[in-house]
Amino acid sequence: MDLPTPVSAGRQPPTLDTRSAAVLREIVEQYVQTGEPVGSRTLSRRLPIALSPATIRNVMADLTDAGLLFAPHTSAGRLPTERGLRLFVDGLLQFGELAEEDREAISGAVEAAGRSLEDTLAEASIMLSGLSAAAGLVLAPKSDGALRHIEFVALGSGRALVVLVGGDGHVENRVIEIPPGVPPSSLQQAGNYLNARLTNRPLAELRRVVADEIAANRTELDALSSQVVEAGLATWANESRGGSLILRGQARLLVDVNEAEKLAAIQMLFDRLDTQETIIRLLDLAERSDGVQIFIGAESGLFGTTGVSMVVAPARNTGGKIVGAIGVIGPTRINYGRIIPVVDYTARVVGRLLG
Repeated sequence: MDLPTPVSAGRQPPTLDTRSAAVLREIVEQYVQTGEPVGSRTLSRRLPIALSPATIRNVMADLTDAGLLFAPHTSAGRLPTERGLRLFVDGLLQFGELAEEDREAISGAVEAAGRSLEDTLAEASIMLSGLSAAAGLVLAPKSDGALRHIEFVALGSGRALVVLVGGDGHVENRVIEIPPGVPPSSLQQAGNYLNARLTNRPLAELRRVVADEIAANRTELDALSSQVVEAGLATWANESRGGSLILRGQARLLVDVNEAEKLAAIQMLFDRLDTQETIIRLLDLAERSDGVQIFIGAESGLFGTTGVSMVVAPARNTGGKIVGAIGVIGPTRINYGRIIPVVDYTARVVGRLLG
């Protein structure tokens, strides 16, 4: 979804009346702050409209029947369901402008001179984690600019390291599978063959040129060297929309988690974040809209039912092209009202940097 517009007084989601909307909003806001079930007596003291505890209990019962609230264990209080959180985010969430001190902190962390790009993005991820009290992630796609040099280095056990040096001096390493027993001479021949065809071509164009030559049998490569080149081409084709994902603040996802089932779910989340498939999917999610998107629970399709929410925004350069993704991953009770403007502003700053 795009960055929501703050709800003005008297504007309610179409499925809720004024009382139900007020009760749901207050329960979600208390849940975000404490994580504890909210009872009717607490609500009667905090609601902006005067309602008796009995009336509040009736409203809570209706919201529970509608699947927006649930009662954990035998507690008399209620917590929002993922559906209730979604309704809150879509129609009841209110947030203001990002504080000037937060803007300065974000800009200072991202735009500081004298650091490598990777260190700068790592600092941005740390800063996001600190401002959101969740895990901050920054995704920068793999560069598809002109290449200066390619080299293959044997790793043993049927694998080789591909060293890619970009025209801007950026070095990127990738591991590919090659036939077992490939001699160093074949790796060198494969590198020489590709370097002779670089001529400041971007990787995608080099891939097309070489694939056409191999298909037409117009190469002087021996059989093993040709297999090395083809393995590299296959790996590059599969990873052309990949990138480097920097995640900081993972420990914040473990706060208050003491059940073995939840610990296993968080571990699965960490494992998934390390995969190329997840990186590509994150870019797909960021490209769905121009603004911030919010995924509650399993909505993103990335992490199953791990009980986490993700707020993500595309980072666009000055030409409007998506050059990365910025986001926060945390428990479903993250402070959406604070995190949304933080992610939105950070995405704009990082977009200018990557552009």
